[in-house]
Amino acid sequence: MTPPPSALARELTVGQTVEASDDAFATIDRAVHAALARVTGGLSPTALAGSVLDWAAHLATSPGKQFELVGTAIEGAMQDFAFAWRGCLGVEQDPSTLSLQQDSRFRDRAWRSPPFSIYARTFLSIERWWDTATTGLHGVDARNQAMVAFGARQFLDTVAPSNFIWTNPRVLEQTRAEAGINLLRGWGYALEDTVRARTGGKPVGTEAFAVGKTVAVTPGKIIHRNRLAEIIQYAAETPQVHPEPIVIVPAWIMKYYILDLSPMNSLVKYLTQQGFTVFVISWKNPDSDDRDLGLDDYRTYGIKAAIDAATTITGSRSVHAVGYCLGGTLLAIAAASMGRDRDHRLASLTFFAAQIDFTEAGELMLFINESQVDFLEDMMWERGYLEAGQMAGAFQMLRSNDLIWSRLVHEYLMGERTRPIDIMAWNADATRMPYRMHSEYLRSLFLNNDLAEGRFKVEGRPIALHDIHVPIFAVATEQDHIAPWRSVFKFHVLTDADVTFVLTNGGHNAGVLSEPGHPHRHFRISSQGRNEPYLGPDAWLKTTPVREGSWWPAFMRWLTERSGPLGPVPPLGQPWTKFAPIADAPGSYVLQK
Repeated sequence: MTPPPSALARELTVGQTVEASDDAFATIDRAVHAALARVTGGLSPTALAGSVLDWAAHLATSPGKQFELVGTAIEGAMQDFAFAWRGCLGVEQDPSTLSLQQDSRFRDRAWRSPPFSIYARTFLSIERWWDTATTGLHGVDARNQAMVAFGARQFLDTVAPSNFIWTNPRVLEQTRAEAGINLLRGWGYALEDTVRARTGGKPVGTEAFAVGKTVAVTPGKIIHRNRLAEIIQYAAETPQVHPEPIVIVPAWIMKYYILDLSPMNSLVKYLTQQGFTVFVISWKNPDSDDRDLGLDDYRTYGIKAAIDAATTITGSRSVHAVGYCLGGTLLAIAAASMGRDRDHRLASLTFFAAQIDFTEAGELMLFINESQVDFLEDMMWERGYLEAGQMAGAFQMLRSNDLIWSRLVHEYLMGERTRPIDIMAWNADATRMPYRMHSEYLRSLFLNNDLAEGRFKVEGRPIALHDIHVPIFAVATEQDHIAPWRSVFKFHVLTDADVTFVLTNGGHNAGVLSEPGHPHRHFRISSQGRNEPYLGPDAWLKTTPVREGSWWPAFMRWLTERSGPLGPVPPLGQPWTKFAPIADAPGSYVLQK
């Protein structure tokens, strides 16, 4: 029986009121989470609390593990006492034998004499005990266990004896030598840095690296601009060039000029000197008006526009596409969709420290779970974007010893300013990320791994990485904490392509900036055809010899072998098309704050 109009109206009114009430309650929750995020730096306290509870509950019901920890504590205390006794008898001892391989805090000879050797040894012994306590506990979710271990390590790093005046022998020696002037100088540096941080200023010394003047100076033109990207075409530096242009896709979480820093280490300049026409995408630094831009907007406004420009201007049927970090992930998405749609404009694909499978994405995954992603979404919902320093802060926490504490000791206690270099200035030139895009890539890529598992959709249809058939040149770095090399190695498994894999020393950025002549560089390289048997990463590491020097020349040989013969230099843009020159490189988007 149909209710009378008055009753139906009342039901609709009640329903609308409940729905509006639900929206209001959700808005309250989001506002509270956003306010809390400003206090916690974007880290979800509930995510950490859940990990700690999981670990603590399993530890409470594991008497065997408890006995192990008691025994480890007693054994460690006895060894520490013996170490301290020998030190008091005048025996010089090195406490850093307990340090992890990457920990250099206590390797200075000044730490070998008591009481400093005792401070360091005791701290490292406690660190080792906590490592035992937070690992190897049966039944704990692997992510929760890693989060607790990470949290314990972060706390211990804050109380390390190397961080304090009276327990750091080098600081004490410097203080005695300068009668405390170093501390006054460091106090001044701390005040200056605090003021700069509060007012949005860049770190001291980075002003020497001005975009377009001292960095990002390779000559070129902006030949296209849309709401999300400027496309740069660089001037040729050789009388002839290969017909296939190179299109470079940087990550949108960093400014493009990491690949065009100083002339001596600019990959862009190096490519133009080798006879290639180079195009680079310079992403806009988004603001609140761009909150609804998504991953597919980056594909269309960025990669598609750049390939269209490169093929139109050069007349080439295909391009060599290069992707860096998340720009490489986006390039893989574009390449898979082009393979699905029979778009054959890719001659080859190159990936620098880029991942297409996120199940082993390193310690960065500690910040990616449902609770954390919801927390970040609420924070971005309020602003419309992720703050420029948010991701940078997370990356610094992954290497807090090197990027936070050692710097604080060096500058504020030793009173010695770190002289900035070009890559440090670039690192301080952070970018924001739109709300929708950041949410999509956190959920689709990191959280759900949709790309590797065939669920990621482009234009409403799923794509598969096995539709990538063009040759791949994949570069990974040995000390990468963002894209671990074994994760990058999965290009061998997930694509149907010939893969040339390079493993170079250095980290996520320094390993890529490996120009010829750079000291202390080495790499491994080998190629595997699509029909050859798979070789796992560990076996590959054992059987692939180390080569000294830069991997850039090997990359040039690989590109040249897949390019046509040298020919005429194309014009810088085409005035009669939508790719007419607009302005000189580096353009305006890279200058946005």
